[in-house]
Amino acid sequence: MTSAATRSTLAGQVLPAYGSASLAELMPGIGHHLGVPGHEHDPLDLPASARYVVVLVDGLGWNLLRRASREVPFLAGMLGRGRSITAGVPSTTVTSLTSLGTGLPPGQHGMVGYTSRIPETGEILNALTWESDLLARAVQPRPTFFEQAVAAGVSVSSVGLERFAGSGLTEAALRGARFVPFQHERAEETRIGLVQAAAARGERSLVYAYERQLDHVGHTSGCDSEDWLRQLIRVDAMCERLRDALPADVVLVVTGDHGMVDVPSSRQVVAEDEAQLMAGVSALAGEGRFRQLYVDDDSPVAVADRWRDLLGDRAWVRTRDEAVDEGWFGPVADDVRERYGHVLVALRDSWAVMTRQFPRELSLVGMHGSLTAAEMLVPLLVG
Repeated sequence: MTSAATRSTLAGQVLPAYGSASLAELMPGIGHHLGVPGHEHDPLDLPASARYVVVLVDGLGWNLLRRASREVPFLAGMLGRGRSITAGVPSTTVTSLTSLGTGLPPGQHGMVGYTSRIPETGEILNALTWESDLLARAVQPRPTFFEQAVAAGVSVSSVGLERFAGSGLTEAALRGARFVPFQHERAEETRIGLVQAAAARGERSLVYAYERQLDHVGHTSGCDSEDWLRQLIRVDAMCERLRDALPADVVLVVTGDHGMVDVPSSRQVVAEDEAQLMAGVSALAGEGRFRQLYVDDDSPVAVADRWRDLLGDRAWVRTRDEAVDEGWFGPVADDVRERYGHVLVALRDSWAVMTRQFPRELSLVGMHGSLTAAEMLVPLLVG
């Protein structure tokens, strides 16, 4: 396999390869081989099989994996036949998991970021914690790929931490799969056994397995830390044991939802400390590497100009219309468009724009969400 060709509008910016080599193509490509109606081709050229296991490692970026390849022999051995594909924009878990689970770009499925404003209620929804009365199916009503596969007679299972069962994000992005819970993440042999058993179900099967600790450690300690590397080494060993436990006819796919960059405190701009940044901004959402600005009583163009003037070459600043025209989100449905901020701010290099509205983010070291190669490129490893 060859790595995804990347389109760029400015040096260092990677645009998503929707339709050819993004996370949104993975499940439809598998669906082609499993005979799921509506999926007539496989743009990723995956091996044909009647059984697939997809392991998504949260925070596993292509660049990070290649950098650490000497420390992770199993995953490094898959790099030869592997390739990079892109996340969507923003390069964040909520958006990526929903693109994976629906086979759609974010402009269609509408899960537009870690936090975003819901036009109908005006609330800022944190789609990871989902502390809201909003129904997941109302926020993301498009059929998931898992629902389509189950309707076609495929045995579909999702192996995940018990507390994720029935969560808002699970229901929005991954509904339709039979949820197979485990209680303790460190019980890796139990997890491997659950995946192995799920893969053997029915005449055709698809298993989705989620691993989250690499991302968690990256946020708290940084992706340049020894703690992060230890987690990757652990993930590598677990994936190798999983491959050994699976029959040869099961295709194992390992991918990620985004990469990560470390942001030093000296490169964290706090929005509330810069009057120019907050002027005209009605609500601020997103995350440190990808801010969404909602502008109700001012001109979005004027707000964008103020952010450009202050941030300069530290960020790509676009109005919503500009970002849509440049292909950040794929084709944008009418009922999704207003969920995006009127102004989008994607940080470059190792910069971030923080806010005291979300105090927990001020302690983060590793971050993601922007359009750099470090964040946008994720591995597609097949073995």
